[in-house]
Amino acid sequence: QVQLVESGGGLVLAGGSLRLSCVASGRVAGINAMGWYRQAPGKQRDLVASITSGGSTNYADSVKGRFTVSRDNAKNTVYLQMNSLKPEDTAVYYCNAYRLGWDIWGQGTQVTVSS
Repeated sequence: QVQLVESGGGLVLAGGSLRLSCVASGRVAGINAMGWYRQAPGKQRDLVASITSGGSTNYADSVKGRFTVSRDNAKNTVYLQMNSLKPEDTAVYYCNAYRLGWDIWGQGTQVTVSS
């Protein structure tokens, strides 16, 4: 199976930046898209950004121009650079990998943006 381990969350002031990382290990062959979702208390888990193995990206409208997703295929790692953070970005951020028809999830990392 595949394991995903996230890092880089924390507490930041509005307007600040954070960089999330997610390393995939195990049966990583066959992973196509990787990306990030987030879930705020009482809300559903929503896509933030994703990137395919070929480098095609997709972003939620709410983060376009502020967040950048990137990927190092050699290191099996996906990153999320988050700039100009807003209090409404506060959520648990989950790394996701799509492999052979299956969604795989990390344990989540908390991002808190204070005003």
